[in-house]
Amino acid sequence: MAYTLPELGYAYDALEPHFDAMTMEIHHSKHHQAYVNNANAALENLPELAQGCPGQLLTKLAEVPADKLTAIRNNVGGHLNHSLFWKSLKKGTTLQGALKDAIVRDFGSVEAFQAEFEKAAATRFGSGWAWLVLQENGKLAVVSTANQDSPVMGKAIAGCEGYPLLGLDVWEHAYYLKFQNRRPDYIKEFWHVVNWDFVAERFEKKVEHCNCAK
Repeated sequence: MAYTLPELGYAYDALEPHFDAMTMEIHHSKHHQAYVNNANAALENLPELAQGCPGQLLTKLAEVPADKLTAIRNNVGGHLNHSLFWKSLKKGTTLQGALKDAIVRDFGSVEAFQAEFEKAAATRFGSGWAWLVLQENGKLAVVSTANQDSPVMGKAIAGCEGYPLLGLDVWEHAYYLKFQNRRPDYIKEFWHVVNWDFVAERFEKKVEHCNCAK
């Protein structure tokens, strides 16, 4: 089953003035599309691995042939990460309820969580992602991954693990047209467009055995 580029569900300019329309269009229609195309090419002769969602595949990278591992890790990872990213963006939502309570419980305050998340995003060397994850012990944690790695890949591969609730893309293609080299400014603007309703739904209704954008 071939992967396809998901629709955003909103216009490219819907996140203005925080995230600009040109960046959103290029990021979605060019960069994400490239990950989809390259993932499908890598999986073309591996139908048994192409079944199901990308989140399931990324938990089974040990089963991937060595000559396909890098391509699948990078491109299926890129597809999964971006699919989650688009759904986690929306203006006008509020952090509240059980998710807010859990953040205060595990980080001390919302402000402390945001500071830790911003640090993870700002200090990720080169390209990668910052994440809020739900760990197996039920606690929340902030982690970061390199390139297009995802926490669902596990600690041995990604250097961390957990169920991703919220991710921020800190590749330069995500912000350079608007923010140039000012990554911290981009990170600050992110808080204005987090879709807390989507994040809360993932937290409260964690989809067992699936890490995709549902």
